[in-house]
Amino acid sequence: MVRNNRVRGIPLAAMEKIIRKSGNVRVSDSAKEELRNILVEKAEEITKKARMLSNHAGRKTIKEEDVKLAAKTNSF
Repeated sequence: MVRNNRVRGIPLAAMEKIIRKSGNVRVSDSAKEELRNILVEKAEEITKKARMLSNHAGRKTIKEEDVKLAAKTNSF
């Protein structure tokens, strides 16, 4: 398996910044990759729900309100 630090569009450096904000000094690559995978999965779930909400409202465009409502109803 080829490892690319920009797999799925989000750089591992961004994941490291998020994790380091919790106070950890060192972060393994596998921890960064796992956080990225979880965040992408959750973003996909929220996006699907937001798309359903915009369709229900008769719109083709997903608006901020759709994303906010989808995130609220999608428990983490």
